[in-house]
Amino acid sequence: MAQDLAAHWPLYLAIPFVGALIGYVTKRVAIEMMFRPLEFVGLRPWLGWQGVVPKHGGRMAAIATDLLTSNLIDLREVFARVDADRLTAVVEQPLLRAIDDITRDVLAQYHPRLWEAMPSMAQELVVKQVQAAAPRLVRELVADLRENLTEVLDVKHMTVQRLTRDKALLVRLIRGTTRPEMRFIARCGIYSGFGLGVVQAVLWALTKNPWVLPVFGGCIGLFTDWLAIKLIFLPREPVRVLGLTLQGKFQRRRREVARDYGELIAHEVLTTPNLLEAVLRGPRADQVVTMVRRTVSQAVDEQAGRLVALTIGTARLREMKEAAATRALALLPDTVRHAERYLTEAMDVAHMVEQRMLALTPVEYEGLLRPAFRQEEWKLIAVGGVIGFVVGELQVLLMLH
Repeated sequence: MAQDLAAHWPLYLAIPFVGALIGYVTKRVAIEMMFRPLEFVGLRPWLGWQGVVPKHGGRMAAIATDLLTSNLIDLREVFARVDADRLTAVVEQPLLRAIDDITRDVLAQYHPRLWEAMPSMAQELVVKQVQAAAPRLVRELVADLRENLTEVLDVKHMTVQRLTRDKALLVRLIRGTTRPEMRFIARCGIYSGFGLGVVQAVLWALTKNPWVLPVFGGCIGLFTDWLAIKLIFLPREPVRVLGLTLQGKFQRRRREVARDYGELIAHEVLTTPNLLEAVLRGPRADQVVTMVRRTVSQAVDEQAGRLVALTIGTARLREMKEAAATRALALLPDTVRHAERYLTEAMDVAHMVEQRMLALTPVEYEGLLRPAFRQEEWKLIAVGGVIGFVVGELQVLLMLH
């Protein structure tokens, strides 16, 4: 054995480093297999691969949404932070322009003779009169939305749809908050792979058994994948061992993860455009349409109802209200867009999510990421074992030649 070591010491010296490389490569492959590719690549149903997260996007989106809506966000509290007067001030100019357009177009369409016969000064007076009621209309609409929030906004449906449709977003949501954990998994592969490689070199020197290197390579891949995933989550609470404090890396990084996750939710999921789209086009959009139509109808009645009804009739007045409400709904997204910055700051979704994440129990907090691993965890570990076995077999060929 001494003669063999002296003759082939560079190869023996290389074995632990190859073990470290096996550990690192298998981890990197396992990490990428979690997130890539977004769509299935290969021959269905068995020969090919799709990233674990995008493959189970619907289930993971549902789990993330349940956690978000039950533990991390209170929409009533979020919308209660919106001040109707501040909102009106922010959107004042686009709101006035929208009212100007709606008033002129609707009166010109439904009462063309009277409108065209009016001097321009009189037309401006009518428009100004309608515009003067704008702040009260906004306050009433905001109050209606707050009071009937659960009837007009299905946030679970919105979030699941958003995360399911956009697989890249779901990947960013999980990967963006767990990059340190992914790097930790890769580093674990290096250290544990090197240690097992030392044992591997000793056994090869003692036995010269051609199965030692591939079997140990497979074991390195299996064990280091399994250990790295466990060390992310366990132990959940800090544990003192030989003077050292041990805790799962994901648990230990809770404050940082909470901040990053809150920012992602606020800027990628529960954004003002997404919420507005869910309100106007979601499964409960008919409630909002009814609400806006009612508000616009009251405004028309207050400003010109009696006079217009006498001149064009009740039926045409009703059509006129419908037209005004339809135009208002069409212009609403562009009007609210000017308030996006204010609404983001006022609702402060990121801070709410962050604070509530910090209040979760360790098990609840673990549920944020654990589902991404659990479903296909055995496959990721198995792939690590296979890669380790193949590299070990290559080592045998190198040693024998």
